[in-house]
Amino acid sequence: MRRGVTMGFEDGSWLNEPADWRLDGDILHVVTDRGTDFWRETHYGFIRDTGHVFEVRTAGDFTAQVRVRAQYRELYDQAGLMVRVSPREWVKAGIEWSDGIPMIGSVLTIDRSDWATAPYGRDAGDVWLRATVAAGVLRLQVSSDGRNWLLMRLCPFPAVSSYSVGPMCCTPERAGLSVAFSEFTVGVPTGKDLHDLS
Repeated sequence: MRRGVTMGFEDGSWLNEPADWRLDGDILHVVTDRGTDFWRETHYGFIRDTGHVFEVRTAGDFTAQVRVRAQYRELYDQAGLMVRVSPREWVKAGIEWSDGIPMIGSVLTIDRSDWATAPYGRDAGDVWLRATVAAGVLRLQVSSDGRNWLLMRLCPFPAVSSYSVGPMCCTPERAGLSVAFSEFTVGVPTGKDLHDLS
């Protein structure tokens, strides 16, 4: 990404390309492969770096957002947005099916993964996600309508010259989650106040 230039699907490429996907105008359709996941060590002890990400490369700090539509039904079905520095430094955020309900959550990984999650009280089948990285700080936001953006996480994040960011999905326990990603943009950081929810 050249500074000041907004990117989208046309600038992306796959990390762990799924067998079944297509780009139809402004909509990226993906069907997950079996046993795909992102996780490092915590609680379970294993490392997984096999989930699907359609990523673009930034020229430093950025704001990215995407609309995610899917029908989750099996344990750990998940889709959302991912930011990566390396296989040991990344964050993913979105909807994940857990304990029989759709949860909104994020996993921050700096050598080992954490997991912060809560029930999502709106339509989990249609959500917007936004990630802003600026000056070593990551801000994650979620929206039910693409206009009002609630804060879901604020945390330190590695300050580097370039990031990979894009729509993410995976199904650790099965194959076949169908996801439609749209309205994907990556550009300069918004610069909005923390409590500006627009």
